[in-house]
Amino acid sequence: MKQLSAVLLATALAPAAAQIRLPQLPTGGGLIGPVNRLVDRALAPLPDLLPAATNLVEQRSAGARDLLRRYPDRIETDPRGELIRRQELVLISPSPAALNAAAALGLTTLREENLPELDLRTVVLRVPNGLDTARALAQLQGAQPDLQADFNHLYGRSGDVGAATTGAAPKATGPLRVGLVDGGVDRRHPALKPAGGSSFGCGGRNLPSPHGTAVASLLVGHDRGFDGALRQAELMAADVYCDQPDGGSAEAVVRALAWMARERVAVINVSLVGPPNELLARGVAALVQRGHLVVAAVGNDGPAAPPLYPAAYLGVVGVSGVNASRKVLPEAAQGPQVMWTAPGADMAVAQMGGGYAVARGTSFAAPLVAGLLAAELRTPDVQAAAAALDKLAAQAVDLGAPGRDPVYGRGLVGEDLRVVPAQLQARQRR
Repeated sequence: MKQLSAVLLATALAPAAAQIRLPQLPTGGGLIGPVNRLVDRALAPLPDLLPAATNLVEQRSAGARDLLRRYPDRIETDPRGELIRRQELVLISPSPAALNAAAALGLTTLREENLPELDLRTVVLRVPNGLDTARALAQLQGAQPDLQADFNHLYGRSGDVGAATTGAAPKATGPLRVGLVDGGVDRRHPALKPAGGSSFGCGGRNLPSPHGTAVASLLVGHDRGFDGALRQAELMAADVYCDQPDGGSAEAVVRALAWMARERVAVINVSLVGPPNELLARGVAALVQRGHLVVAAVGNDGPAAPPLYPAAYLGVVGVSGVNASRKVLPEAAQGPQVMWTAPGADMAVAQMGGGYAVARGTSFAAPLVAGLLAAELRTPDVQAAAAALDKLAAQAVDLGAPGRDPVYGRGLVGEDLRVVPAQLQARQRR
């Protein structure tokens, strides 16, 4: 029997963080934001309890400080304290006049990419040495007031792996598959071997990550004693980290979303969180308008924290988490962005390299909702997407205040999808 254990994740490693989110630092001091999005909770042995929410905040804060300390040549912060790629600006469908204005400021083109699936064209500019990145953006927007431009924000995972129908929707047709935008996935894990599908990113290299593997198992996993929400479905997985400290950029996430659109993946799970970003907003909006469902974790910065993205964008299915007692996670975000809650603690997930671990965080609630929706929505379609949402709403258990509320949203779904660590251990021993 494989050991059901996991090693505490180093919060400094963004790709290993639990719930992916754009790294962010809070204003007013303290590097809490970035790590809050980078990690929900660290991997821990299955039988053990995860650290308290207050410790999570400090872990994420320490992780952000460590990233900035170790990679000052690749990462910096914007004026709000959000982590960004150093000396990079992203322009959205810039005019020749905007590019000329950028050149006049000494900005040079690093990359240019057309994303017709999202009706986007991106140009990434390099800010020259000696010019502050934020000042460069302000000067460029001052010269071109109509220009859509932003920093190349980094997004971090929104949860950590620790040591565990009704309605009248039309019949779903098309391939049974679901999308994942996250870190790399260990497809050699027994729970993920049955899943077909394709991978995207990193130049074709396979770079598994703990977080991506855990979330993938909750989507499509199938093993002795373990099942994800959409067992044995095809997994369309995009790695936006590629094992790089400055991975998870807005540019990389939108590129992954464009691939999902090209492959016509109807439901896409994004257990990443971060600040608002113009490029990300445009990419998500394009998918929603085309009838895709983007399911995103609301984040683990606490109930009083500002909303995190992409979960807070209009049309995105924001998911919070509850424990085995149906109590909302104390670290979970709250607000109008919460559409549903699902199990987000006291649950087993696949561990990179084999075996299982205990997970906690809104990162791990989101894939359960994504799997339920993907069973109903096989191809992108606006009306079918609305019907799938209505069908899931009819199954929800209303918690908290009657009706939709900022804590539990429209209610709890997927409660029967939680794999209890102790039960999994017993089954694995047989």
